Amino acid sequence: MDRRTLLGTAAIIAGGSLALDNTLSPATAKAPRASKPFSLVSNGLPAQIMVDAEADTAVRHVADRFAEDLARVSGQSAGRPSDTMTARGPLVIIGAIGQSKIIDRLIADRRIMVTDLEGEWEAYRQIVVERPFPGVPRALIVVGSDRRGAVFGTYDLSERMGVSPWHWFADVPVMRRRSVFLTFDGQRDQPKVRYRGFFINDEDPCFSGWAKKKFGGINAKMYAHVFELLLRLKGNYLWPAMWAPKAFNDDDPNNMVLADAMGVVMGTSHHEPLTRAQDEWHRNNEAGVTGGKWDYATNGENLRRFWRGGVERMMSKGDGRGYESLLTVGMRGDGDEAMAEGTATGLLETIVADQRKIIADVTNRPVDQTPQVWALYKEVQDYYDHGMRVPDDVT
Repeated sequence: MDRRTLLGTAAIIAGGSLALDNTLSPATAKAPRASKPFSLVSNGLPAQIMVDAEADTAVRHVADRFAEDLARVSGQSAGRPSDTMTARGPLVIIGAIGQSKIIDRLIADRRIMVTDLEGEWEAYRQIVVERPFPGVPRALIVVGSDRRGAVFGTYDLSERMGVSPWHWFADVPVMRRRSVFLTFDGQRDQPKVRYRGFFINDEDPCFSGWAKKKFGGINAKMYAHVFELLLRLKGNYLWPAMWAPKAFNDDDPNNMVLADAMGVVMGTSHHEPLTRAQDEWHRNNEAGVTGGKWDYATNGENLRRFWRGGVERMMSKGDGRGYESLLTVGMRGDGDEAMAEGTATGLLETIVADQRKIIADVTNRPVDQTPQVWALYKEVQDYYDHGMRVPDDVT
C-alpha cells in the first residue's frame, strides 16, 4: 500500500473511528491582507449570503446552514439575494472553482487569486474583495477547490463566530452578538488526510433507541444531523450504523441520496463489501434473490451477483460517476467471524480480484478510478503479514 495508508484515528463517536489517507501537499501561497475587518454582523444585522442557483447541492446546503448560524448569532435572518445586481451591503459569496459563475468571473477579472487551490482536494480560501458589484461595498468570498472545500470554508466561519459543530447534538449554546468582525490575511486551509470520519458501531441499544424515539428509525431525517456534524467537524467519510437488522442503503433509499447531496462520502464497515450491509445478504436470501451460504468457495456466483447489485445501486445516480463512495473490498465470515480455518490468503486475493472486476465492469472505467478501502482486521492482518498482496491503489 504505497500511496494510501492507514494513518490513525480521529475522535471516537459511538464506538469507533477511522482516518484514512492520501497525504496532500501543504499550502504555501498567501492572499493579500484585507484592508480592514469584514463585518459578518453589524449592529445586529447579518451580512447577506449568495450562491449560484446552479451550485452543487452541497454548497447550497451549507449556505442554508450558514444563514441559520448567522441568525443564531445575530438574532436576525440573513438576506439571500438571487443575483449580484440585487445584493446590498456586506455580502458572503460561497462557491467552488469551475462551479460558480460569480466566482469564475471574479477569477477572470483578477479580483481573486486562486491558483494555489486549483486541482487540490477540499482546499478553500476566504478572501475579502472591495467593491466587487454595484451596491456591495465589500464581499467575503469563500472559494473551494471543489464542493467540499467550499463547505469546509463556510463551516470554518461558523465555528469562528461561535457556533460549535456540536451545537445540535450536545446543545452547545450560541452567544448572541451585536457585531462580529472577521480579521485575517486570506485564510487558506486544506486537509492532509484524504478520508476522515467515523464509524457508528456497537450502536444498540442507545443510538438505535434514541433514533427510533426521535425520528422513527435510523433514517434520512436522523442522518441529516449526523452528516451535518461530520461536515462541521471537517470530516467527509462515514461508516453507518450496521448492527442487524440495519442496512443503510436498503432501509431508507434517501439515506444514500442525502449523503451525496450534502457532500458526504459513504462507506460500509470492514466486512461489508461493495456498499452491501451484511443484513442485506439475509434479506436477499429470504426473498429468493440469492441463496446459499456466505461462503465464496462454494457459493461464489451468488455472492458476486449480490455484490454487483451493490455497485449498480451506487451507480444509479445516472451521472456516470454515481453516489460518492469509498468501496470496501475483501471479505470476512458471516456475522463478522473468521472466513476460514487457517490462512486463506489465496482465496481472499481471488475474492478481491473478482470484486475489482465487478467494480470496473459496472462503473465502466478503470478500477483504480473508483476509490476502495480494505480493512486488514484480525485474521486478515495475519494473511497480510504472511504475504497477502493488496493492490497499490487500495487504501
